[in-house]
Amino acid sequence: MTPNSNQNSEAALHAVDYWQVIKNRYGVILLTLMLVFMTAAVITYVMPKKYESFATIEIKPRSPVLTPLGQMNSESSGSQRMTPQFFATEFEKIKSRNALLKVVDRLELTNKWGQDREVVLRVLKGIINTQNIRGTDLIQIRVRHTNKEDARDIATEAARAYRDYRIETEGRFAERGLVELAKAVRNQKDKVEDRRKVLSTIVRTKDIIYTGEDSFYRNTGMEDDRGANSAVQVYHELEQEKLQLESQIQSLLKFDSDQLMNYAAGLNLPENIIKNLLPQYMEAVRMLDTFKTQGLGDRHPTVQAQAQNIENMKRQLDEGVVNLRETLQAQLDLATARLAKVEVMKDERRVDAIQRGLDAQDYVDAKREFESAQALLQQMELKLVSEEITDKMPDESIVVHDDPVISQNPVSPNVTMNLVLGAVVGLIFGVGIAFFLEYLDTSVKSLEDVERYLQVPVLAVIRKDVGVLHKQSGMSPDAEAYRILRTNIEFNRKNPEDNAITVVSGGAGEGKSTTLVNLAYICAQGGYTTLMIDADLRRPRLHTFFDINNSVGLTNYLTTELMLEDVILQTPVDNLYFMPSGILPADAAGILNSRRMSELIQDVKQRFDLVLVDSPPILGVSDASVLASEVDLTMIVVQHRKLPRNMLLRVKQAVENVGGDVIGVVLNNVDVRSDSQYQYYTSYYTYYAPAESQAPVSQPTALKQSAAAARPKDTELY
Repeated sequence: MTPNSNQNSEAALHAVDYWQVIKNRYGVILLTLMLVFMTAAVITYVMPKKYESFATIEIKPRSPVLTPLGQMNSESSGSQRMTPQFFATEFEKIKSRNALLKVVDRLELTNKWGQDREVVLRVLKGIINTQNIRGTDLIQIRVRHTNKEDARDIATEAARAYRDYRIETEGRFAERGLVELAKAVRNQKDKVEDRRKVLSTIVRTKDIIYTGEDSFYRNTGMEDDRGANSAVQVYHELEQEKLQLESQIQSLLKFDSDQLMNYAAGLNLPENIIKNLLPQYMEAVRMLDTFKTQGLGDRHPTVQAQAQNIENMKRQLDEGVVNLRETLQAQLDLATARLAKVEVMKDERRVDAIQRGLDAQDYVDAKREFESAQALLQQMELKLVSEEITDKMPDESIVVHDDPVISQNPVSPNVTMNLVLGAVVGLIFGVGIAFFLEYLDTSVKSLEDVERYLQVPVLAVIRKDVGVLHKQSGMSPDAEAYRILRTNIEFNRKNPEDNAITVVSGGAGEGKSTTLVNLAYICAQGGYTTLMIDADLRRPRLHTFFDINNSVGLTNYLTTELMLEDVILQTPVDNLYFMPSGILPADAAGILNSRRMSELIQDVKQRFDLVLVDSPPILGVSDASVLASEVDLTMIVVQHRKLPRNMLLRVKQAVENVGGDVIGVVLNNVDVRSDSQYQYYTSYYTYYAPAESQAPVSQPTALKQSAAAARPKDTELY
């Protein structure tokens, strides 16, 4: 078997155990259920009826609180309207003291209810409930009261009081904002006037003339400013020219004649003959080379003429270079002189230009501050006018959509819900009490309990309400349980000669006498010659089962010289004999604990196949212990779910302490209908029981015959 199947089996077993507890304690569960249900019904009946009225209102965010600049305060912005904090805050305002005082005064609740104002306020806080309708900006103000008119009036006035309270609160905020804004406007006007005065002072002291927008000039003339800028520009131009001339002169000095001519030809200077002469010189040289290529010699007149021409042109070029160098030097000297003069003029005008720049910057800054302050003043004045107009408009921050009406049907108590809740709670409490009682109950509940704690076998399970078998007509199906008991006794006794058995129980009323009588009847039916001895000298009962006189019996035999035949009686049942208890003595334990009692037991063991001795409860008196020491075996009768387990241990110990031998336990009075685990042991009794038409077997069995042949009998007794 797999672990999962084991777990499933255990779970199923626990479920069966739980169901078994419920079946066993169903009376407690039903009683608890009925008590709780009836309590809920009574409480529901006596509870006062309450009626509910409600007002549905729409709450809009508070109007923005003004700041000195006319901006909206962030704490009152519309973004808060959908947050849980917004609605929670409004709920508290609806039930605030200031709002509820308006309701008390308008409805005159102190006089109407005859209560102090503080008491009325506490009552209102308890009966007024607020909730937000999911997915909307709507709030419902609900009022529950025993008076339906009061519920409607309070809901109406609560909505009005909240609206008035909020209007007053927001009005104070708005008024305070307007005052602060007007104050800020006056302060801004003063700032604008101060900026105007500063600007005027700068204009007068700096001789600045305003020409519109950002254009202005000083009264001393703008030419001075342009002259300073021109001087700086001229200075830079002369400086560049000087540098250029110096560079050209240096180039003329470092080049050789051919390079010098080529460089000088590229200079753009007046009277620069090199620029025109150098191409002619180059052309002449080329033609000379052409003549020589054509085969003309150096003495040829054409070649000599061309060479003379080239020499003249070369001399002119050299002279031109010298003249060009002198011209550049002269220009350099002139540029140096002009640069010195312009530098002096530039330094003189720079100081004036710097001062004029500072004056202009002061003017621009003062003008900008004046214009900014003036623009801000215009904005604030416009905002002030706008808010003054808005303040005169009606406030629509709270809109009532549903006015309260008188409720015709009470909403409390909810009879159906209370009764259902009472039934559920009663069932839960009943099951809980059942399991608690089951936990506290240490009595024997199962065969496993007996075998675990007593360490002896269970010989038979007798179900509840089993009658006396020999008085029942036909073959009772309950007889099968005693047949099982007879068989188990036969196979559990170690010695076949151990045929004297006493039947004991822990307390009175556990059914040991009935068990003994029925067992004796079954054994007699099976062919055993059976003797029943009523040794319960406290409360004898065996004679009542057979309607036999109890005046002569065991005590008479033990205390007198009567013969055994005088005290043993034949019952109407074949093979079944009975010894009554006799007259009840004063010292029952002393009589039983005698040599004559021991001799009696030994004598009847020889005469009968089975001797069954009835005894009083073993935990109450010592008689049962004495009998357990005299007989061969002791059978304990345990009533199902009666004695605690520790008491059963004491029963077994009491038998063993006197040397008795416990053969087993009979689990008696089992309610098979509630304890389904025992149905397996009893469900086949009816199925296998003989039919009523079938005659009982009266012939001795082979077991009985063998036992009879094994020992001598006193035939005179019969």
